[in-house]
Amino acid sequence: MPSSPPVPPARRPSRPTPFRTAVACAALALVLLILVAARWSPLMTLDRTVADTLHRRAVTEPGLVHANRILTDWAWDPWTMRALITVAVVVLWWRGARALAMWVAATSVLSSLLQQGLKSAVGRERPQWPNPVDSAHYAAFPSGHAMTATVSCGLLLWLLRRHGAGTRVWRAALVVAWVSVIGVGVTRLYLGVHWLSDVLGGWLLGAALVGFSIAGFARYEARGGPALPRRS
Repeated sequence: MPSSPPVPPARRPSRPTPFRTAVACAALALVLLILVAARWSPLMTLDRTVADTLHRRAVTEPGLVHANRILTDWAWDPWTMRALITVAVVVLWWRGARALAMWVAATSVLSSLLQQGLKSAVGRERPQWPNPVDSAHYAAFPSGHAMTATVSCGLLLWLLRRHGAGTRVWRAALVVAWVSVIGVGVTRLYLGVHWLSDVLGGWLLGAALVGFSIAGFARYEARGGPALPRRS
């Protein structure tokens, strides 16, 4: 009897690549941008409902407002996040990974330029309150705090993964990153200085930019670009 052909081993599902993740996030961000620019009624209603609900709580909780202002103005402020990236860039440069240092710095700068450009182009007004608990200036979409935290934390996690961070360090960093990215978005909403869609836009755009940056540097390395060797 003829032998049956060998059965190929089952293929394990592949994880989404940074590029695919970036494309998905960019597509969602584009849809959200269009809906915000068109002032799509269901989205505007959701934004207003979330903002009103949180503001009603905030005006009755001065202690929690103070804690949120400390977190948003100091711990998770964009300049704090940029300072962390600056430290990482300096360390990479000192260790000889100058191409990677410049790549990380360029990604951070591009993030700032992109968010400011979109703010100017969309020109969305921030929530207005007769009894505000905090204030912020310039246009609302996307949230600069949310986008900067996403880009900065994403880049720092990528660098830790590249250079062999231990399991405990990696898990701790991952928790801190998630808490920071989600937490800063919550503070902006609770303090009444952003709409929900502003924060979502910042998260999506930040994730897309990090994904494209990681995929781009991987392609650069594959073509023979110099980089700091990974630790085994």
